[in-house]
Amino acid sequence: MRSPVRRVRALPIRARLSLLVAGAVAFAVAAVSVTCWFVVRNQLYNQLDDQLRGEQVSSQLLQSMLANCRSANPQEIPQAPNAPIVTILYSDGSTCVDPGSEEMRVEDADLAVADGLAENALHTSRTVDGTAVRVYTRPVFDRLTKQVQPDIAVSVAKPVNEVTEPLSSLVWVLLLVSGVGVVGAGAAGLAVARAGLRPVDELTGAVEHVARTEDLTVRIPVEDESEDEIARLSRSFNSMTSSLASSRDLQQQLIADAGHELRTPLTSLRTNIELLTRSEETGRPIPEADRKALLASVKAQMTELAALIGDLQELSRPDTGLHAGRTRILAWHDVVESALRRARLRGPELTITADVRPWYVRAEPAALERAVVNVLDNAVKFSPDSGTVDVRLADGVLTVRDHGPGIPADEIPHVFDRFWRSPSARALPGSGLGLSIVARTVQQAGGTVSLTRAAEDSGGGTVATVRLPGAPVPPPEVEAADGGQW
Repeated sequence: MRSPVRRVRALPIRARLSLLVAGAVAFAVAAVSVTCWFVVRNQLYNQLDDQLRGEQVSSQLLQSMLANCRSANPQEIPQAPNAPIVTILYSDGSTCVDPGSEEMRVEDADLAVADGLAENALHTSRTVDGTAVRVYTRPVFDRLTKQVQPDIAVSVAKPVNEVTEPLSSLVWVLLLVSGVGVVGAGAAGLAVARAGLRPVDELTGAVEHVARTEDLTVRIPVEDESEDEIARLSRSFNSMTSSLASSRDLQQQLIADAGHELRTPLTSLRTNIELLTRSEETGRPIPEADRKALLASVKAQMTELAALIGDLQELSRPDTGLHAGRTRILAWHDVVESALRRARLRGPELTITADVRPWYVRAEPAALERAVVNVLDNAVKFSPDSGTVDVRLADGVLTVRDHGPGIPADEIPHVFDRFWRSPSARALPGSGLGLSIVARTVQQAGGTVSLTRAAEDSGGGTVATVRLPGAPVPPPEVEAADGGQW
């Protein structure tokens, strides 16, 4: 069996808000009602006590009562409506009352006044019949002698129902008002909850629609000037769906571009292999020179396919900045020197000049070396025979300049796009992913990369510039933090 707290938590937010508002209002109304009841009760009792103190019992009434008490045939003394109950009290405990009045019980406080031990007494008592009354007792003052008469006192009493009846009526009024207030507060809380949670309903509906249909074009309307939590949540949802839609579009574009690029080497491989297979099946040997050319073509296509798959794997990693656990402090000049050795092997006919100065950066070792190799390969690919490639690393800026045909100005904005290849370079080997990988790696390392046309008066060509933050010397704490590895 679930506890009440769990039952409340299982309710919808609207119901919980309504209960919360109703409970808060009920507590506030109850506190105000109880306070009001006690205040009114004290006021009514004070008012009744003031009335008793202000009651003036005339000497004529006292004499008439005393005469009645001594008479063998007492007569009822006429009293005004709502007149108090008057009792003459003696110190021996005897009393004298009007025959038409109720007889009071004698209390010790009243006897103390008759004995002269107390100036007055104010208390709640009961009549002989059990009626609750408020009693005020004081000495009898003789106006002729202007002295207090000994051994006698007079009590003035009024029924307590003059207080209890209005209080009972007040209780019912407070209960009625409290009930209406709590019910109204619950209804108001429900209305406020519905109005306040309407944007949440819209957000929930949008999320359910996206989960059901995978339609990422859904947007929640938000007022521009609104800055409340619901508006912020709606804006966050719209931003999230926009990012997801953009990511899905990029993914679909990557798949489409990858399929297109993979189709070319696969088609060539299939054609060459079919030729070799048909030669074996028919028994007609292919001339040795043609056979060697076919095998060389298969090997080249396999190499191109492997490079393309590697590039796709590199681009498929999450583009979220530096990958934890993979980055470390690197000697960038050593990475450049290693890439230069590979570039000289790929372009032995070229002259590659290098001016490499120390610079330390934080990056992924393999990714950074691959980026530098891609930049150098690009320069080697577009350099003319017996051309020159100038490489310089100084103050965290790597510049690689070739003396090739250069990049047209209208193509420069597209050089870092995935699978983009210049129309003049489509006949050359490559997948169009090299510079995309360079841009991604440099961005993850916190740097920038750009390609520009070199000045024509200096020989033309293209200048690739890579900037990475770092320092000419490694930080002193790297040795201990990285276990001595750069």
